[in-house]
Amino acid sequence: MAAALFLHFLSFVPVSAPLILALETSCDETAVAITRGGEVLASEISSQIALHQPYGGVVPELASRSHLPQVRPLIEAATAAAGVTLAEIDAFAATAGPGLASSLLIGNTVAKALALACDRPFLAINHLEGHLLSPFIGSPDGVIPCVALIVSGGHTLLVHCRGAGQYHLLGRTKDDAAGEAFDKTAKMLGLPYPGGPQIDRLARGGNPAAFDLPQGLRHSGDFSFSFSGLKTAVRYTLDALPNPLSAPMQADMCASIQAAIVGVLVSKTMAAAAHTGENVVAVSGGVSLNSGLRSSLAAAAASAGLDLRLAAPSLTTDNAAMIAFVAGIRLAAGHTSPLEGDVDPNLALVTA
Repeated sequence: MAAALFLHFLSFVPVSAPLILALETSCDETAVAITRGGEVLASEISSQIALHQPYGGVVPELASRSHLPQVRPLIEAATAAAGVTLAEIDAFAATAGPGLASSLLIGNTVAKALALACDRPFLAINHLEGHLLSPFIGSPDGVIPCVALIVSGGHTLLVHCRGAGQYHLLGRTKDDAAGEAFDKTAKMLGLPYPGGPQIDRLARGGNPAAFDLPQGLRHSGDFSFSFSGLKTAVRYTLDALPNPLSAPMQADMCASIQAAIVGVLVSKTMAAAAHTGENVVAVSGGVSLNSGLRSSLAAAAASAGLDLRLAAPSLTTDNAAMIAFVAGIRLAAGHTSPLEGDVDPNLALVTA
């Protein structure tokens, strides 16, 4: 069925649709992708996890230095995979923010240089918009109205999307992002970086009710999030437990942490859908790959009769395919960006 729908979608992609090459270097992944009419022809990603693992988190200077030597090989790999040359590309795009300024500059500058050298348009794309629309990549009905949950290491927000480019911010985290809470509590447990996947793995063998951890702002009556209290509670709880934890107790703690984070995310997302009246829920970002979140969202959406759109696993973490997808939509609407524009590490999602 999925294959048939995808082939149906491709039958509506005009052969004259522009080829978009995009770069994504907002943090610690170097990525290049090529799309045509929403179809992903190539998506190449080089991860820096091994580089940052000894430090327990991303080191900005190391991240920016490591992007540059990866860009050219990834561009060559993407063009080869797509079967195109740079001369055939119709527009170049790059993430302009939010992210690490020194990392953003790498992809942004390279994309501008290619646009200038090839005499093609350049498009500066918001990283958050890329995540927001990623669940619709490859969808035959395109971007449709929805409540969107963007949940990653650096961002946690709920957006009412009325269509591509039409966004209303419902709420966001007041302190830490959900992914940050996963990683920092994992570090307290002595788990390797990145901690989120480690907690997800261990939680499957634990009891989510073993520890009574706070679900910040779950009953606040709005769509804001807060995860700093959870981190503090985990710290105090661990101080009162044997060190090191036994394997079963560690699994119970991981399951309890995951339940606390997932509970808030699912509760707020379902409330936002009811508030807006939308029957489609779109979920994206690195944390959306968490198995507990996916299963809880699927159950809640089915119970409420909602259509759940989850970003494909390959599109959950930072990638250039989502940047190229948004660039294609922008270009089709007649938008381009000036070459003299700067990156913005605090770039906000434009909302109404």
